[in-house]
Amino acid sequence: MTCHELEALRLGLLNVLGTEDPAAREHAEQELEGHLDGPIGALADAETLSEVERHLDAALVDLEEEIAATDEDDPAYDYLRGRLVAVRDAERAVRRLTRQGESVFDGLAASHDVLHEAFPADE
Repeated sequence: MTCHELEALRLGLLNVLGTEDPAAREHAEQELEGHLDGPIGALADAETLSEVERHLDAALVDLEEEIAATDEDDPAYDYLRGRLVAVRDAERAVRRLTRQGESVFDGLAASHDVLHEAFPADE
């Protein structure tokens, strides 16, 4: 059993962050072989944090539906529920990353304003 959502998220974040890690990319692609359709495929191909968030949310909906359709006596049931916890945790981490990026953006604007206050431009 694999955590397709987490591996797809890793690929999406490699894209978004511009990270060159051929070993991580190859590993994730191997884990996802044959499973790159729907939200998982879209998540793996995401190029922005907003795309990552949107496709991860869709993947979570699919996972929740899979859990709802799985009998509690099924040996995979506990794994699926654990996977859900891990993916929800990853979703929170992505939200934090987005908020931190937005904070950096806002901080740069504030720094720019302070710089112009300290050194007014001649008009």
